Amino acid sequence: MNRQGMYAVAIVLVLGLLGFAGYQLWRQDFVRSEETVDMPRTGEAASNPLYVLKLALQKDGVKVDARQRLLLSTHTLGARDTVLIYRDPRTLAAGDAKALLEWVARGGHLIVRTPPWRERVGEARVPVLDEVGVTLLDASDNGEHAQRNGCAQLFERGREARSVFCGARRFYFYNADAEPEAAWGDEDTAYVYARLPYGEGKVDVLADLDFLSNQGGSGLSMFAGPRAGGDEIAYASNAAFARQVLAPNYKAGTVHLIYAAEVPSLWHTLIVNSWMAWLPLLLWLLAWLWQRMQRFGPLKPAPAMERRSLLEHIVASGEHIYRYGYGPSLYASVRAAFLLRLRRRDPYAASIEGEPQIELLAKRYQNEPGLGPAQIREALSHPVARDHAAFRTRIATLIRMRNRL
Repeated sequence: MNRQGMYAVAIVLVLGLLGFAGYQLWRQDFVRSEETVDMPRTGEAASNPLYVLKLALQKDGVKVDARQRLLLSTHTLGARDTVLIYRDPRTLAAGDAKALLEWVARGGHLIVRTPPWRERVGEARVPVLDEVGVTLLDASDNGEHAQRNGCAQLFERGREARSVFCGARRFYFYNADAEPEAAWGDEDTAYVYARLPYGEGKVDVLADLDFLSNQGGSGLSMFAGPRAGGDEIAYASNAAFARQVLAPNYKAGTVHLIYAAEVPSLWHTLIVNSWMAWLPLLLWLLAWLWQRMQRFGPLKPAPAMERRSLLEHIVASGEHIYRYGYGPSLYASVRAAFLLRLRRRDPYAASIEGEPQIELLAKRYQNEPGLGPAQIREALSHPVARDHAAFRTRIATLIRMRNRL
């Protein structure tokens, strides 16, 4: 074996030893472990903030109808049904609000929230809440209380208290026709929850309904005890409070969960989830534009188009010749052109000179105004140098006389 072959074998052996040593080190430090990763929610679970509540109620044997809009024309409400409106009650139409209150008066149970605190209500009418005698606090009314008592504490035996209704709009019910059956709050900090009787039914008013939402995680048990997860409804204290809110007609009728779908916009989805596709395309488009674009700086004027008019060339040549003092040559050319045509049309008049020629031409042009003996005599005499008016007059007269021959 030659020296080069020995070197090749040595290099292969060294690389093999290094690979084996690296594999042994990797085996010593490698630890097999399992990790569970929650997949993003899809379908109704991604758009319905009350989806976990719906599944929990169904699991507990309650008939549930979850939909995005109230649709009273196609969904008839039973006398012992429950309607939970998750969104701002100001989105209710006046006819729907009136129909809901008439239904509550016959024994229904309505659950609504107050408008968000970040939006000023002022003197604007709030459907349902105005009719049951609820007075909302505005930013100018309760700013200090909102800062000092922004959250309420929900206690559960053996566990730390949970904060709920943080930053929610509180209210009073001193305009209600009857005292509430249950209330949470006081006169100093206002109330976050009240159950007001209305006819044979009840209206529950809450500062917000965020404790019912599913904002992450995948917990499905509601009334079966503590459950860890990111859903607000999955916490045992929130689930217990939700069970108390739904208590009046629980399992006596259908629970109607009315929500507005939280579907992300198309642009948000494209930007967040599809950047692997549009970013390379955007870079390719920018590179293509860079290659095709003109130089930086102000726009250059468009170049003058080529002009091939013979008359323009003749006029430009004449102006150039006259500008440089060759006017007599131009006059001589025009006079020679007139005499050449005169020789073809009237050889006798062309052969004579002086006054006889002028008189003969005057008789020929006697019917043409402005071509008398004086004008003809002036046109046939050479103009004074640099006399622009005389030059133009003689040239115009000679051309006119030539055209009339």
